[in-house]
Amino acid sequence: MMLSKLFGKSKHKTIEILAPLSGRLLPLSAVPDEAFAGKQRGDGIAIEPSLGKIIAPFDGKVSHLNDSNHSIIVEHSTGLKLQIHIGINTEALNGDGFRTHVIPGDTFNAGDTLIEFDRLKIEAAGCSSITPVVVANENEVKLLEHIILSGNVTGGDEVILKAGMKG
Repeated sequence: MMLSKLFGKSKHKTIEILAPLSGRLLPLSAVPDEAFAGKQRGDGIAIEPSLGKIIAPFDGKVSHLNDSNHSIIVEHSTGLKLQIHIGINTEALNGDGFRTHVIPGDTFNAGDTLIEFDRLKIEAAGCSSITPVVVANENEVKLLEHIILSGNVTGGDEVILKAGMKG
């Protein structure tokens, strides 16, 4: 306890990451975008949404929110940053079909609604609604464990990933 107060962040903190949306889990290799499929944007998982709602995967704060509200980076108190990118090529929608409940710097609790989106509008525009969920600062993470690899998940209910931060 004393050492963590002296040095700030806990050296061996493991973060449980809840499913940030409801739907079917997919490997990143199934994302129709080479940067995500090849893990160039970070390791993680993808979810084909059944509901248009992004749920906070842990207690944290909004580190970044794109102007078009299609992508958010959330940050845990340990420093873990998680990017949730709603759909593929959805920046072309210029925010149409996305409604944010947060702004950069806002804090939130696990399970809070961060963004709502219209999955059918995304798909009608010819975009994929598959949503990559990736670690945005992999260089600070020593271990990323995939807890659930496939099947359906409910946003805010199941732990899908665990991340261990470097000391």
